[in-house]
Amino acid sequence: MVFIPCIVNAIFAKIAIFTSDARQPKQDAKPPKKDGGPHQSYYALMSFSYVGAMLSSNHALQFVSYPTQVLGKSIKPIPVMFLGVILARKRYSLQKYLFVLMIVLGVALFMYKPRNDTKALDADHIFGWGEILLLVSLGLDGVTGGIQDRIRAKYVVPQTYQMMLWMNIWSIGYLLIGLLVTGEGLEFIHFAFRFPSVLGQLVAFSVCSAIGQNFIFMTITNFGPLPCSIMTTTRKFFTILGSVIIFRHSMSWLQWFGTILVFAGLSLDSVYKH
Repeated sequence: MVFIPCIVNAIFAKIAIFTSDARQPKQDAKPPKKDGGPHQSYYALMSFSYVGAMLSSNHALQFVSYPTQVLGKSIKPIPVMFLGVILARKRYSLQKYLFVLMIVLGVALFMYKPRNDTKALDADHIFGWGEILLLVSLGLDGVTGGIQDRIRAKYVVPQTYQMMLWMNIWSIGYLLIGLLVTGEGLEFIHFAFRFPSVLGQLVAFSVCSAIGQNFIFMTITNFGPLPCSIMTTTRKFFTILGSVIIFRHSMSWLQWFGTILVFAGLSLDSVYKH
């Protein structure tokens, strides 16, 4: 589910480099030189943290529910902001910290669903491997964002498809090693022979992933990883809010309060920037 999309993403980026607008700086498909672009060590570390964050988040589902995972990942902008400060020496105003906190807290409150089953609550653990994996995933998300911020700060013209290409190439390498070591690669081949229809679905999923990742990297290179993380976090909020409005579902007072916080944070951030 991760290896094949990374291959398709890399092919998409490679094609985009050759068909990019002539007004864009030429993006060589060869590894960038020290004086011509980010060193490969940036991409190697960024890909490692990217793959690690994704695998940690997915494996957390073995221990926690999907709503818990979504709730945990909703605070992603916070580690992205703080690791950007540490790794890329970014500077944010106090107002920026406040507005991001309002957005994150609003999304978390909107997503939170209190459990009424007392027995289930008593039997459930408070903090375990699932929560640890989510924290690891969030920390690695912050590392990925910090490196991307460092690249944007160090190089005048960030190259969207070069970053997308090399991050996916390094990710393919890491994932290939993992597939060989764990034996999951052979398991997938046997599974595909038994259910060949899954290949068409996987290709369709990968193409959609490549198109979506294209816009993500455009956002990162033009605006930065923090705005991108805020967009990807609030899109879940707006999707659910749209469903609530269209299908006329009821909302708790906690969700209304979260909605107000999100819109207030986004509005104040926009007004303050301008």
